[in-house]
Amino acid sequence: MTTGVAGSFPAGLWSNPGHPVPLGFVFRSRAKEEKAAVADKASLTDSKQPRDPQAKKGRPTPKRSEAQSQRRSVANTSMTRKDASKRQREERRSQLERQRQALAGGDERYLPARDKGPVRKFARDWIDSRFNVAEFFLPMAVVILVLSMVRVGSLQSIALLLWLVVIVLIVLDSFVTVFRLRKALPERFPDHNRKGTVAYALMRSLQMRRLRLPKPQVKRGERP
Repeated sequence: MTTGVAGSFPAGLWSNPGHPVPLGFVFRSRAKEEKAAVADKASLTDSKQPRDPQAKKGRPTPKRSEAQSQRRSVANTSMTRKDASKRQREERRSQLERQRQALAGGDERYLPARDKGPVRKFARDWIDSRFNVAEFFLPMAVVILVLSMVRVGSLQSIALLLWLVVIVLIVLDSFVTVFRLRKALPERFPDHNRKGTVAYALMRSLQMRRLRLPKPQVKRGERP
């Protein structure tokens, strides 16, 4: 039975020491309540703001000035690619110019791969230091062609004979070149790769001395 004045608390609420009411439930922190209310208002305010469907979540819509700056950066990137391709063309042009100067001056650093190396240099010097019958083929061919066009039987016979003599001399001279080079290369370069060097020398012997590339670096009669 509970007794007391009307409007007062029940007597059992204060008389039960076994189940006390926690003080935190009665005396809640007003500061925490105010912070929670402010956070709820902020979340409601943020939820009411419109968001760009293409913008990432949690990021505002970029301004017009920022979008223009991004477009300018893309344009600058494309110009950079053009500049890179232009720079590559200029480097290629400068490399070809260095090769041309190296072919004219004999600089080993910028020569093409087929002309590099001490073995190829020796083959070039060996060919340039001697007279080769094949290098006179073009001027002799012009002379023979003119003689063959003349309507004189004796001159045409001479032209035919000259053709045979020139061909035989070129073949004999080429055999001598091959024989001597195959003997000299192993003695000079026993540990180097000599593949294709003899053919390289024969192709050079077919060219006129003034038209050879790289330019001759030795005089006739000078030993390489």
